[in-house]
Amino acid sequence: MSAPLADRLRPETLDDIVGQKHLLGKNKPLRRIIESGVIPNLIFYGPSGVGKTTLANYIAKITNKSFKKLNGTTASTADIKELFASADTLMGINGILLYLDEIQYFNKKQQQTLLEYIENGKITLIASTTENPYFYVYNAILSRSTVFEFKSVEPKEIEKAVLRGLDYLAEEMDVEIEIEDESVTHIATACGGDVRKAMNAVELSVLASPETDGKRTVDYSTVDELTQKSAVRYDRDGDEHYDIVSAYQKSMRGSDANAAIHYLARLLEAGDLPSACRRLMVCAAEDVGLAYPQLLPIVNACVDMAMKVGLPEARIPLADAVIMVCNAPKSISGITAIDRAISDVKAGKGGSIPRRLQNKHYDGEDNQNKGQFYLYPHSYPDHYVEQQYLPDSLRDAVYYEFGDNKNEQSFKAYWDRIKGK
Repeated sequence: MSAPLADRLRPETLDDIVGQKHLLGKNKPLRRIIESGVIPNLIFYGPSGVGKTTLANYIAKITNKSFKKLNGTTASTADIKELFASADTLMGINGILLYLDEIQYFNKKQQQTLLEYIENGKITLIASTTENPYFYVYNAILSRSTVFEFKSVEPKEIEKAVLRGLDYLAEEMDVEIEIEDESVTHIATACGGDVRKAMNAVELSVLASPETDGKRTVDYSTVDELTQKSAVRYDRDGDEHYDIVSAYQKSMRGSDANAAIHYLARLLEAGDLPSACRRLMVCAAEDVGLAYPQLLPIVNACVDMAMKVGLPEARIPLADAVIMVCNAPKSISGITAIDRAISDVKAGKGGSIPRRLQNKHYDGEDNQNKGQFYLYPHSYPDHYVEQQYLPDSLRDAVYYEFGDNKNEQSFKAYWDRIKGK
């Protein structure tokens, strides 16, 4: 039993592969390609443990090609060249199927070398990656390959694999394995859509259960202890990180406190306190903004407290702040105004600052109209006087427009009254 259970229990048919029904279900494109027996260059993209390697192994098994496997973290250009050289030997008489795991770790030069060898058809490439291939894979390889996205496997599908794993271990170990349905469901749910994690949890749970009279009883406490952290699928530098923080902020913007708290929990369980705090502060300023500006110092105080006390206590002030952001009125008038102004600045729109606003109090001899002419607003009724502040070329520009929330509408009513006098 040296190999992991997930490797020992490889599916015999496409229907044995759990999940990925959008790719491998009846009459789905990838299934039809595999069943045709004519395998093109493929790129499998998706999180770990969802069947990418399993499917590559299955494809190799049903073809007459020689199967070779390389890993992008350890393989070199020399390994690729050596593999290509074998294509002209008896071993490669029917062609070589290369499974390249973690292709995103190949640099551009290595990918260019690989491209040279797959173009002549002697090597068929199946590459897998946990990162978006359109960002990490050389464009020329992408143009010669078909990309299929693998998704996290639903718990109901993983339960099938868990039960198969238990049956396999019972036969392999020649014991009866007794386990409650609740424990099976817990393993399937706690693995976070990762079948390999589920299989590891199954094997560890069985091995950790004592054997008595040819029976191993796997209790729930053992399963819970061995799977309690498995549901956290997270990589601070990977797509999953950006998906979670994006969902976190969009849930706050959408005023869904339940969803926002869920994604906050996922960030905190992964130990990513900085991302949880940063996105919370950004959302308070960007999405609540002038509709409830009093919230900004409150959120800042909650974040400050969270950073001082650290996890796990940080979850308390952060949860309070997230719920307040969700339930606060929303306005994007502030960010809209600054983005409009930045757009004009980047476009080169500006011009000289009006003389009355410049920081100088004398005029050259060539100036026929001497004087700064700045009007001090506090010297006028209601602390307001009309004068031009924008450069001449932008004198009629409008960047800020009052939001339709109660706070900004009260500002608007005040200034309509003052400026309308």
